[in-house]
Amino acid sequence: MLKIYNTLTRQKEAFVALEPGKVRLYVCGMTVYDYCHLGHARVMVVFDAVVRYLRHLGLAVTYVRNITDIDDKIIKRAQDNGEPMDALTARFIEAMHEDERALGVLPPDQEPRATASMDQIIAMIEKLIERGFAYVGGNGDVFYSIEQFQTYGRLSGKNIEELRAGERVDVDEAKRDPLDFVLWKMAKPGEPYWESPWGQGRPGWHIECSAMSTCCLGKHFDIHGGGMDLQFPHHENEIAQSEGATGEKFVNLWMHNGFVRVNEEKMSKSLGNFFTVREILARYAPETVRFFILNSHYRSPLNYCDENLDEADAALDRLYFALRDLNAITPADGGSNEFKIRFEEAMQDDFNTPLAISVLFDLAREINRQKSSDETLASELAWVLKDLGGILGLLKDDKRFTTIRVGKSQPTARTTAPIISSTIEQMIQRRQEARQSKNWAESDRIRDELKSLGIILEDSAQGTRWRRE
Repeated sequence: MLKIYNTLTRQKEAFVALEPGKVRLYVCGMTVYDYCHLGHARVMVVFDAVVRYLRHLGLAVTYVRNITDIDDKIIKRAQDNGEPMDALTARFIEAMHEDERALGVLPPDQEPRATASMDQIIAMIEKLIERGFAYVGGNGDVFYSIEQFQTYGRLSGKNIEELRAGERVDVDEAKRDPLDFVLWKMAKPGEPYWESPWGQGRPGWHIECSAMSTCCLGKHFDIHGGGMDLQFPHHENEIAQSEGATGEKFVNLWMHNGFVRVNEEKMSKSLGNFFTVREILARYAPETVRFFILNSHYRSPLNYCDENLDEADAALDRLYFALRDLNAITPADGGSNEFKIRFEEAMQDDFNTPLAISVLFDLAREINRQKSSDETLASELAWVLKDLGGILGLLKDDKRFTTIRVGKSQPTARTTAPIISSTIEQMIQRRQEARQSKNWAESDRIRDELKSLGIILEDSAQGTRWRRE
C-alpha cells in the first residue's frame, strides 16, 4: 500500500483516494517575474515523479499547478523594465515551460492563472465576508480574520499567541489583528487593477491559490503540494481561507519538498549562490540534473555543488552503459521480477526515489553480468531497466545510450570521447574483479566496450593503465 508523509499529521499515512481510482493533486507553481531557479526545478521534478508513479499504479490523476501572474514583485519588475506586466509574465511563462520540457517534466493537466481567475477569487472573498471570516479594513483593503478560524497554525505547528507577541506592526487602524492577512488590495496609482465590490484593486497572493485549487479540483481534494518554504504562511492561509469559505475540509494530505542548499549553505541571491535552471543546464545535461534531484529524498535538503552534479553525471552514465549494445525485449513474465518488486516497494514508501534508483543500479550490474553469458536475459533485463527508469522520467535520452558528454559547456553536445575519468576507473575495477574470478568473457567484454569509446587498456605487472586512443 502506498504511504505518504502528511505534513498536517506529521506521519506517514496509507493513501486512500477520496474517489476510488482517481487522485486530485494541486501544487503551488511559479510567480513569473524571473527565470526559474533550482528550487523551482525541484518542485517541478519531484511532483512530476509523484504524478508519474501514481499513474503507473493505474490511478487517474488530475494534476493542477498554478501560475501566479499578478504580484507585488511582478508589478515592480515590469515598472523597472518599463514594459507591460502581461508582456513580462508571458516571457517568463514561456521560459518556465522551456525549462520544464528540458527537465523532462510533463505539463500539468490544468495550469490556471491568477489573472484569469478573478471571478472565482472575488466570489470566494465575498463568501468569507458573508460567513464572518473576512472584513473590510480601515484603508479599504479586505482582510482575513484569523481569530475566527479556530485551528489556524495546525499545519505549521505555529502558536498564534507567540506569533502575535513577536509580530512587529506599526500603528495601523486598518487591521483588527496584526496577524490578519490581506485578501484584496485597493489599487495604487499606476498599478493594474480589477473591478470588485470593494472598489478597484487586486487579490492578495494567498487567496489566489485557494480560489484556483477549489475551482479546478473541488472544495475537498486529495493532495496539496509545494516547497517547504510555503508551509507558513501561504499554505496555512490557504487552509483558513478555503475551509472558512466552504465549511468543508480542504485537503486530505499535504506534501512539502525540502529546501535547496548550495555548498551546504542556504541558496540566496544575497549570498551570491543563487542559480537559475538555465545556468545549471549550461553546464550539465538536463537528465543529469533530474537524476541529481531524484537521488535525494524529496523531504530531505538537496545540496547543490559541482562535485554532487559530477557524481550524478557519472552515475547516470553507468545506467546507460548497461544498456549499450542491447536491444531491449519484453520479458516473457512481462517484467514482473524481483527488481520491479523492490523498486515499487521503495516508491510505495513515501516516494523513496533514492532507494528506487539504487534498485536500478543493482539491475544494471545484473545486466552487465549477463551480457557475456545470456544475451537474451540481459536484453529482457534491459527492458525492465528502461521501464523502471521511465517511471522516474529517466533513461529517456536515446543519444546517451551510445555517447558521452563532452565537457560542461555544451551539455547537449555528446560524442564518443572523452569519457569521464571516474567512469573509466569504475569500469576498469569491474574488469579487474572479473579477471580475479577468471570470468574472461566479462573481462574481454569490458575491454572491448572501453575500446569502442576510444579508451585503450595496457595491462602490466603493476596493474592496468589506460590512455585515450
